[in-house]
Parts: sequence; C-alpha cells; structure tokens
Amino acid sequence: MTRILVVDDSALVRRVLGEILREGDFEVEFARDGVEAMERLHAFKPDVVTLDVEMPGMDGLEVLDRIMVERPCPVVMVSSLTSEGAETTLTALELGAVDFVPKPGGVLSLSADELAPRLIDTVALAAKARVRSSLRLVERLRARRTTGAAGARKRTSVTRSTSSASGAPSGLVVIGTSTGGPAALDVVLSDLPETFPWPVLVAQHMPASFTGSLAARLDGLCALSVVEVTAPTLIETGVVYVARGDADMIVSRRSEGLVVLPAPSSAKHRWHPSVDRLMVSAMDHLAADRLAGVLMTGMGNDGAGAMAALRAAGGRTIAESEASAVVWGMPGELVRADGADFVEDLDDIAGRLIQMLMR
Repeated sequence: MTRILVVDDSALVRRVLGEILREGDFEVEFARDGVEAMERLHAFKPDVVTLDVEMPGMDGLEVLDRIMVERPCPVVMVSSLTSEGAETTLTALELGAVDFVPKPGGVLSLSADELAPRLIDTVALAAKARVRSSLRLVERLRARRTTGAAGARKRTSVTRSTSSASGAPSGLVVIGTSTGGPAALDVVLSDLPETFPWPVLVAQHMPASFTGSLAARLDGLCALSVVEVTAPTLIETGVVYVARGDADMIVSRRSEGLVVLPAPSSAKHRWHPSVDRLMVSAMDHLAADRLAGVLMTGMGNDGAGAMAALRAAGGRTIAESEASAVVWGMPGELVRADGADFVEDLDDIAGRLIQMLMR
C-alpha cells in the first residue's frame, strides 16, 4: 500500500486530507509542523509527502528543501499559497516538488468533494514519479548564470541573418511539458544562447494564474526574452512564448507575419494548454523542415501524436529520456510512436537543439 505523509499545521486540513486519501486506499500518517515532518519522514518512510507551505517555525519550502537533501521522495504541495501565490508554488516546483493541488477556498469540509478526485489522482501519479538527484535547482541555476549574460541584454525586437528577407523567423521550436515541467524548462531554456536562431513556443499544462509568473521567472534566467501570450503577438526571433494556462495557444498568419495567440481550450483535447493543438497549428503555417518539436516530462500523451506526424513529414523531434523525466508519459508515448529523432537526458536537450539549428 502506498504510504502518504500529510504535513499541515491545521487539524481540520489534516483530517479532511486524511479522509480523502484513506478512501483512495492509501496508508496515511500526519505531521503538524516541519520538525515533526522530518521525524516522520525517516520513521514512516512515505512514498509521497503532501506539504503545506505556510506553517509556523520551519515553513513548507524549508521542509521541502530538507526532504530533497535528506530523503528525496515525491512531494505534492497542498496550500492556499499554491493557488494565490504562484511565485511560491514555482519555487517549490524548482526545489523538487512533483506537483501541486490548490487548497479550496471557503469552508474546507464543504469543498472536499471537489478536492478529492484531483488529490487522489495527483498523489497516485506522484507515487510513480522519478525524483531527480540533482537537488536545490534554484541555487544550481543561479550559480550557472553568474558568469553568463542573462539579465542585462534583453531586447524587444531582433532580426537575424537566419530570418527571411521580410524579417520573419525561418522556423519555430515547439516545447510541450506537464508534470515536472517548470523545473525542466528552467534547465533547457536557460541553456539556449542569445543567438538561438528560432523562436520557441511553450505549452506547459498549468492554471492561468501561474503561467505569467512562470514566464517572468524564466525571463530572469534566460538569455532569450520570455513572455506569456495573452493577446495576438507577432512571433520574433530571440523570444520564448509561453501559452497562457487554462486555454490553448495557436499559430496563425496575419498581414504582418506569423503570430501566436491564445484560444479558448478545445474540447477535443484533454490537457491545456494543448501541445497537440499548438503543434498542428504550427504545421499549418510552416513546412515540416522549418519546425522542431521537444516533448518533455508529463503524464498522458499530449503532443505525441502531432510530433510523430511532424517527424513523418520531415520535421525534427526530441523526446526527454526516461532516465531524466519526472514522469515519462508524454515523451514515452512519442518514443513508442517512433516519433522521436533523438532521445536525450534533460541536461542534453538544449545542446541537441543548438546542434540541430546552429550548425
């Protein structure tokens, strides 16, 4: 039986989460604060920890950091701050949390029915997730960037020799990811140089309240400019475009050139922002050899069908390896569909893109 450690300073929250998880056939134990959480971590040896952020004494982020050092295991953040404070949630994901479940507002006991299926599904998936041994991602990334040029050389518009005569980009990279994706995007995008020749479009499964903060954090780490797409936007070289959450993002063509724009989520697709829909829309406007697809960590199969079709049409694709993916669902489906030109560990994906497009 899967063992779950519930860490929360609220007795009501502990009771409700415990009832939900026991109904999901999990073995559950509890901790009231960070100190008790670390004690139970070593004694109970949980398969998954659900962790509140705001606790007296040692807060959730401190506990998470210690878990990732002392006994790494999948952690799901459960806190009001994960719905209201996207910055805190993204920090948790960077530090190694697998996923998050927003704590419902109002009277918690009246919201348990809404919370239950998502919590059970998320914890069950987390129990199967791979926790990478490369810990303290925030510090590692900051150290890698101290000698770099990310920060002082942002620009709003760039035309390069790799663009067409009209100044339009000569190709596009589409990246799709889900569970474990924010930390993976940190690694890949921060390794792309300012001179990277193609714009990058990102579909990360995430709520709308989080993608703006995700784009802002990535912008601070990357040599390329990173923006959230909230309105029709001209696609330019030197920019990473992040799809707004809870919707889809598509490529279109207007008089001024290729644009990317938000679109209401399509009922034909299960996950949003949809990687499949983004990739298909890009293929509608550019030849396959002008496109590259990257599918990284995440549950399900979003993006696998469209990227396999891209490869069959002459485009190039990369799947993250099983060895490095937190959840080898999406990239695994691409590999099984014979849709991946390359299967790369996370740390090698940016290098492969550079090799493909900057020769």
